[in-house]
Amino acid sequence: MNKNKILLLFAHPSPHRSEVNLPLFNYAKSLDYVTAVDLYAEYPTYNIDIDKEQSRLNQHDVIIFQFPFYWYSSPSILKEWQDLVLEYGYAYGSKGTALHGKKFICAISAGGKEQAYHADGFNHFTVRELLQPFEQTANLTGMHYLPPFALFSSRSASLTNKLGSHLEQWQQLLELLNTGNLNITSVNNLITINQHLSTTINSSSVEE
Repeated sequence: MNKNKILLLFAHPSPHRSEVNLPLFNYAKSLDYVTAVDLYAEYPTYNIDIDKEQSRLNQHDVIIFQFPFYWYSSPSILKEWQDLVLEYGYAYGSKGTALHGKKFICAISAGGKEQAYHADGFNHFTVRELLQPFEQTANLTGMHYLPPFALFSSRSASLTNKLGSHLEQWQQLLELLNTGNLNITSVNNLITINQHLSTTINSSSVEE
């Protein structure tokens, strides 16, 4: 049985200060079915190789954007990557069908508590609502959008023992994406995909 190859695009401007994203990235990098790319390390001057990146996309079935959720969006290099790589005639348009049928998901860390990401919370919107530009990008390019994989209260995760549970969910998610055993229909309407993962493993410690 053919399994899915995963392309992980990691965008963190200060990975040496990362207590959450770097462990997840390093774990993914150890898997033979994941191509893990540190965009800031590979393109320190933002001189992105469009042909190389499109070739990477062509060779993979699942695309993951991993980043800290800064100012309700991604770090700037990921926007630059999208602007250059997802070009007309390749990713969209009448002949831009290269990404059709691939799965796409954002893996994010947010400093605020989960309760802050609700209509009556501090940020007034859920993370899924705030990530809608990524969801629409997936729609436009013909990819299957999955709810984000999110860690809230990320600044205190290592102190509250949430990181271990989050890493366990991350391991499960990557395996499900690789094997194709993730039920897309069952997660389509979730705010975060963690809600699905927490029902399949006993990780009550990740709840806010």
